[in-house]
Amino acid sequence: MAEQMVLLHADAMETADGQATKARKRQWGSEKRSEPLSIVHPAPSRRKIVLGRIGILTTVLAWIGYVITTVLKQLVDNPGAGFRFGVESVSYLVVVSFLTFSALMYLTARQGALTRFRDHRRVPRGELDRHFFDYSEGVTVLIPSYAEEPGVVRGTMWSAVLQEFPDLSVVLLLDDPPFPKDPDVLRRLEATRALAGQITETLSEPAARVNAAYESYRRRRTLSPEAGTLAAGTSAAGTLAAGAEVERLIAEYEYAAGWLEAMAETERVEDHVDEFFVDLVLMGLARELRLVILALTAAHAQQTSPSPERIAQLYARLTWIFNARVSTFERKRFASLSHEANKAMNLNAYLSLMGGRWHREQTADGTVLRPAGMVGSAADSAMARTSDSTELIIPDSTYVLTLDADSLLLRDYCLRLVHLLESPGNERVAVTQTPYSSFRGAPTRIERIAGATTDIQHIQHQGMTRYGATFWVGANAVIRKRALEDIVEISTAGGFEIRTYIQDRTVIEDTESSVDLGKHGWTLVNYPERLSYSATPPDFGSLVVQRRRWANGGLLILPKLWEQIRHRRSQDRPVPLREILLRVNYMASITWASFGLLFLLAYPYDSRLLSPLVFLAALPYFLAMGSDLWDCGHRFSDIFRIYGFNLVLLPVNLAGVLKSLQQALTGDKIPFVRTPKVKDRTAAPALYVLAPYLVVAFSLLTVWRNWEVGNWGNAAFAAFNAVMAAGAIRAYIGVANSGVDMYLGVLNWLYVGPKEPKPQAPVIIPKTAEQTDWESLLYHGDRRLNRDLRGKDDRRKRAGSL
Repeated sequence: MAEQMVLLHADAMETADGQATKARKRQWGSEKRSEPLSIVHPAPSRRKIVLGRIGILTTVLAWIGYVITTVLKQLVDNPGAGFRFGVESVSYLVVVSFLTFSALMYLTARQGALTRFRDHRRVPRGELDRHFFDYSEGVTVLIPSYAEEPGVVRGTMWSAVLQEFPDLSVVLLLDDPPFPKDPDVLRRLEATRALAGQITETLSEPAARVNAAYESYRRRRTLSPEAGTLAAGTSAAGTLAAGAEVERLIAEYEYAAGWLEAMAETERVEDHVDEFFVDLVLMGLARELRLVILALTAAHAQQTSPSPERIAQLYARLTWIFNARVSTFERKRFASLSHEANKAMNLNAYLSLMGGRWHREQTADGTVLRPAGMVGSAADSAMARTSDSTELIIPDSTYVLTLDADSLLLRDYCLRLVHLLESPGNERVAVTQTPYSSFRGAPTRIERIAGATTDIQHIQHQGMTRYGATFWVGANAVIRKRALEDIVEISTAGGFEIRTYIQDRTVIEDTESSVDLGKHGWTLVNYPERLSYSATPPDFGSLVVQRRRWANGGLLILPKLWEQIRHRRSQDRPVPLREILLRVNYMASITWASFGLLFLLAYPYDSRLLSPLVFLAALPYFLAMGSDLWDCGHRFSDIFRIYGFNLVLLPVNLAGVLKSLQQALTGDKIPFVRTPKVKDRTAAPALYVLAPYLVVAFSLLTVWRNWEVGNWGNAAFAAFNAVMAAGAIRAYIGVANSGVDMYLGVLNWLYVGPKEPKPQAPVIIPKTAEQTDWESLLYHGDRRLNRDLRGKDDRRKRAGSL
């Protein structure tokens, strides 16, 4: 078995050129700690919660004090200061107010998170086992993937497959072009396609054993209902029978734990993500099983035993681990499905097929799917399967789990989140998730700092749930499928029905779907534990792609939020002010923070507008962030590194905001650009590399100008920005890499490739019957002839108008 795992892993980890990818070299200043954070957040002290409230109060009072003692006082004391000073005062107040508002929203969300962490009580494992025993509802895990490395996808699939859930299907939604011409790309695609079969084959042996053991126990229990329990007055024969049952159960748990440990030993650990997969996914589950063995061994030594029902639950738990169904689906093989290049439509394509029986039909455009009936759960569809290879059966499920192809789940993610959805009072919860955390042990400085901001966002999202302002974060989530049916939009394209559950109007589809669900009376909840982890871009080039995408779309969704608020109020459903403010800040803060920082950097504001109260208003925000970083295993001083990090990302965020404005004006969709998750460096666009150097240069120029006129406040602020930006360039981009990326940018700008001829549909002029494409002719008619006729008609209209 171990040798088989080694071979399967070697096949899966094969990269495009057939070589194993080497681990990234660890940088100075990278993260030394590799131990993950605790699953359950430590309960905050009363002192921390009180200090948080004081921080909120200090921020509000400092801002009010600044407005009264500085802005209003200067306007009153200098009535003849002129129009320019008045405009500067108003614009500076606006910038400071928006930045202070974002800081206040951070403190508010943080306070909500601390309250939730203090009040959270973890559901005991026994309650989960009891709830899901003889459970009939299913979860379908959908993993959208495009051009990912097979090794990355493999880890994600295994973390989903090993979820302890009674009825689990894992579907890899491959979005790569199905017939690539590049042999390296084809090799990588074939390796990814093979993963489902390899995992299924690997699971077959342990699944068969634990299934047989569970069935054997059920037969024994039917013949002897009292077997497996020891009580006062039990006969010696009963004691012997119960002890034998415990020994059998221990043997099965020993086998399962040993199987996981053997798999962990064969894994190739090349980086911190591989280490996390082995230690937390495989060995974490094995340790859980070892705890059960410890408890059963103690019970056996004490000549007692769990009840027959509890023993049955423990047998069932083993079947949950190894009985997942694994498959692959490629929407681009079917001409009747949307081929829009984004994750949302990849998910929508499969969601639209769930619960249906589909007939494959060959047409001139390729394979199309025709509805041939409906099916229910996976068990129902299994009974309905036929040997007809032209039929495609997609089972339905009560819940859908969406999981990015570079994320990993801990063992009881599904159990705990579905249990939350099925708890009393949560009937209208549509989406629940654990906002992902970053993998520890990042080998590069930029990955460590980006991971620190991810951990901070985890806390923020947990706090937003406290005030009903949860947003779906698309890396992972358990979704009640019935809620998606409420927000589906149906359209047609080329005569085929297109069902859109998750909007693809923007590239932050999860945020827009959160607003859509809220309009229909659904809510969202973040589960207050750390049960999911996701990869962080390891270099500046890949980070640019990710953060530019994150900055794009928030402004476009704001009108939908106002519409949701009006709709809820019309139905007498109150909308708390804190919820509105937190949602607006989440969607638009990148816009005003980016432009505000740009104004502060670029415009020489009058020194009379500066005040220590501005610093005092911002101080609680930075102190709270430093405390949160420390609690997440980072350094308090990372607040300065994050500030420099945001300075070098300023042009990236501005580009994303401008793209949103462009889309609002033109109505065109912004192409979805996936974040590269590769181990080699990704080159960044030259403009985004040059811009941070310009920030440093302009800041130094500002220092010199303000020094000349004695404007010490502005000079100090500019000097601070120059130092922070220069340090961030060295640490996160690299001086040598900057030169290479700018050289490549200039080279690409100067190079003009040969023009490719525009594709023209051939005019169908059949010479002989053998040369006629009769299938296209019957399916489409003469498309070129129709186009020519329309062109002639347009020319006649233009001639008539002249």
